[in-house]
Amino acid sequence: MLQLVEWIVLVTTLPTGNAAARMRLWRAAKMLGTATLRDGVYLLPALEHTGAALRALALDVREAGGSAEVLHIAADGAQSIAFGQLFDRSEEYAALLAAMRKIKKKEAKQALRKLARDFEAIAAIDYFPGESKTQVEATLADLTALAAGEPRPAAGQIQRLAAADFSGRTWATRKHLWVDRMASAWLIRRFIDKRAKFLWLDDIKRCPRDVLGFDFDGATFTHVAAVTNAPERVTFEVLAASFGLDENPAIARIGTIVHNLDVGGVPVAEAAGIEALLAGLRASATSDDKLLTEAGRVFDGLYKNFSKENSDD
Repeated sequence: MLQLVEWIVLVTTLPTGNAAARMRLWRAAKMLGTATLRDGVYLLPALEHTGAALRALALDVREAGGSAEVLHIAADGAQSIAFGQLFDRSEEYAALLAAMRKIKKKEAKQALRKLARDFEAIAAIDYFPGESKTQVEATLADLTALAAGEPRPAAGQIQRLAAADFSGRTWATRKHLWVDRMASAWLIRRFIDKRAKFLWLDDIKRCPRDVLGFDFDGATFTHVAAVTNAPERVTFEVLAASFGLDENPAIARIGTIVHNLDVGGVPVAEAAGIEALLAGLRASATSDDKLLTEAGRVFDGLYKNFSKENSDD
């Protein structure tokens, strides 16, 4: 985890009667994300900006009638590891992630600004970022997409189509794939158009006219509510129904998981585990193409398992 072996320490004393200066120092140290080794001793990794910040605090302490020294420490490997553990932000990220996961679709835009500010505040003092930060970044990206571009269910009937009429096409959806788009792309390539090519869009308004869009407003295939106030069908369910795949019990079962993770509704036992697995794949994938390949293996496994369960019955 740690590459740094140099640290910087601010050692201070302040007059006991100067409560205002003590409070200023405490607030400033907290904003910098320091580790407190004991009262008046503050530790940070030795970086250009942390050194400048601690020197500024030292000057403030001296002007308030106290004493302050900024010291550099060359720690050995074991000591650096121990110091580094004092800067673990995983609990803070976990709390933020829990708050993010409670946000409903209709609340996303309103909540996004505060959540982004909270994330930036933690990230600013996360001197040794790792998996926790990556996971929160991915979830924040999902909320951003939810606030700005998630499809609204269109009213209408789902028409039955022939897969043979959709062979060798280019299909397009929003980049940074998440559950419904992952599952829909898997369904397309696995059962509808085995020669499908995919285009990942930065801006849905720039989707080429000659491609088949899915999972965004105005796309050929997107969320549908057959009548006003009817239960919403997510894009995976719409594709399955459009091509007669919803009659396959294994695909219908996958559809319940995708529906639950995308828009909520009836709890599904497997959903939380699948979400965690897909989130891990998403955090480590270097492109949407690679993500689809990895996620496709997950959906292949689900399909095989659910098909076997149905045949055993």
